[in-house]
Amino acid sequence: MSELPYANKSLGQHWLTDFASLSAMCDAAQLNEADVVLEIGPGLGTLTELLVEGADRVVAVEFDEALARQLPKRVPASNLSVIQQDILRFDLTSMPADYKVVANIPYYLTSKLIRVLSESTNRPAYAVLLVQKEVAVRVAAGPGDMSLLSVTAQFYWETTKDILVPARLFTPPPKVDSQILVLKRRDTPIFPDVDPKEFFRLVKAGFSNRRKTLLNSLSGGLQLEKPAAKQLLESAGINPGARPQELSLDQWHGLYLKV
Repeated sequence: MSELPYANKSLGQHWLTDFASLSAMCDAAQLNEADVVLEIGPGLGTLTELLVEGADRVVAVEFDEALARQLPKRVPASNLSVIQQDILRFDLTSMPADYKVVANIPYYLTSKLIRVLSESTNRPAYAVLLVQKEVAVRVAAGPGDMSLLSVTAQFYWETTKDILVPARLFTPPPKVDSQILVLKRRDTPIFPDVDPKEFFRLVKAGFSNRRKTLLNSLSGGLQLEKPAAKQLLESAGINPGARPQELSLDQWHGLYLKV
């Protein structure tokens, strides 16, 4: 594409035309000719071109009305469906089982999108997302650097980081580098004895104030007297003075079993 159209900064648009980076996203999704792919924010269609070649069918959801209208002309393919809609309002249950998500998404959308994909009754088999490097690191973090986002992602998915995509490869270049984040659906629940709603009620209480100790966070978040919160933590083998980011997924599970 010789001349790239103006990118809408308010929508977080940054065009990526680097073939190696786009191909890496398809490879990370283990794309094959039987797949149905949901692409989020196809933009100019540079990734779409590879997806329609490698998959059986591609559903591209684009928020920008002009880009959605132009995409079928940019990528004339019989196996491409374009929907002009906010992805956060898109009905994921309309996709077939085991579909895959491949997307270069705006940074501001990342956390909300991961939550929506995670909590859907029809989670994709894979979600390969090109995101801000810092966010990829945060999602795949281990104990010591955990967050509500990383606990959510790792509860529902096997999370891995793929290649780094430097800012200079985008037009216009964003201020930070990006990284491919790979979410592979857990087909068997990581904790079969857990009610996700109650589990995340506990986790959200724990992360209600990252600067506070778990004793204070859980006391306030679960409306427990401090002696009761202290006893709860100690019964799970957790130091009441610990911070929420220090806990592993297994420790959250152990705490859940004691509530």
